Amino acid sequence: MNQNSEKLVSQDYFLKPGFIYLPGRPTTISTVLGSSVAVSLYDKSLKLGGMNHFRFPYIEGREKTTALYGNIAVLTLIRMMAANGSSISNLEAQIFGGALNSEYSERDIGQDNLKTAKQILSRKRIKIISEDIGGELGRKIVFNTGTYEIVILKVDRLRESDWYPYSGLR
Repeated sequence: MNQNSEKLVSQDYFLKPGFIYLPGRPTTISTVLGSSVAVSLYDKSLKLGGMNHFRFPYIEGREKTTALYGNIAVLTLIRMMAANGSSISNLEAQIFGGALNSEYSERDIGQDNLKTAKQILSRKRIKIISEDIGGELGRKIVFNTGTYEIVILKVDRLRESDWYPYSGLR
């Protein structure tokens, strides 16, 4: 197999809440969102992309910082891209999720999550080129990091089968 054909090989990765993934080769990243938010970043020059998935807008105390929080997840993904050779000026973002399900919560945490992501991207001067946000429907996201193609499937209710074939797998 030559070096060019290796770049065409894709692997699959399911991104759970609280995780960030920046693959070293073209990968299909999938995730399922309700009120949680996923931010994808793509470097137009390096043809490299990554994604985070967070459930809560922010945390202030350093002792509990994890990627479950937007202020940590978004900044960490940006830092990971930069450490991998990306220039901030070459990055583009897409944002997904932030739905409201009034059956589970009166607080619109999805909007708080979106606000956090947008503020950080704006402060870092990273252009948001697309978003599919808000509403009342859950989303399945499939992101091809090699081509920067993203598929969004909206669902009325998230079912166990929405997680297939990833149930129990990483």
